[in-house]
Amino acid sequence: MPHQMSFVLPPAPVVSLPVMGLDARFPVHRVYCVGRNYEEHAKEMGFTGREPPFFFMKPADAVVPIESGVEGESPYPPLTQNLHHEIELVVAIGRGGSGIKAADALAHVYGYAVGLDMTRRDLQNDMKKQGRPWCIGKAFDASAPTGPITLADQVADIGAAAINLEVNGHTRQSSHVSRLIWSVAETIEHLSAAWTLQAGDLIFTGTPEGVGAVVAGDVLHGHVDGLQDLRVRIV
Repeated sequence: MPHQMSFVLPPAPVVSLPVMGLDARFPVHRVYCVGRNYEEHAKEMGFTGREPPFFFMKPADAVVPIESGVEGESPYPPLTQNLHHEIELVVAIGRGGSGIKAADALAHVYGYAVGLDMTRRDLQNDMKKQGRPWCIGKAFDASAPTGPITLADQVADIGAAAINLEVNGHTRQSSHVSRLIWSVAETIEHLSAAWTLQAGDLIFTGTPEGVGAVVAGDVLHGHVDGLQDLRVRIV
């Protein structure tokens, strides 16, 4: 008989997302995020042009899985007075690899979802000014509410999809995935040059312009054409 491994503490549960049309769920391995990947958002943050992509990470358990058709909840985090919404197309990796070329990258995609990269903007800006890492602004608990995954072969043309976010019924962010500075395929090429991607990884591909603050009680409604909408109440 194989030796049964024991642990001194109960292992953490596997974070997972629902998959449309399946009972089985998608286990989350790592969460990569692309910074300033829409030109107009880069400008509103004080930057211009097409700079090489850069990445930051969130812990897997920062993901808040939101089921299809459900208004989920995300807690207003401590230490901030300026919590910002950032609507994003999320790419779920189904086949890992390193040094993946853009021409081959979409074969590694399992599916897509709508996600929010919630940001403690005041803490992020303070860290930037001091030249320190800004994990505290991005990688906090429940900072990545994410909706159900739709299988890639069931999405007609993600590159042409509209992406938008409403807060309390009023449009805050509105753009198209075609306006990504670095496309999904190019992002995977750059990311896989730095890390070996694994099945189960999520990539938050960047947010369009229009980011802004939310408060407890606000209802966020995120949409990407062809995917399940994301509804989250800040509590």
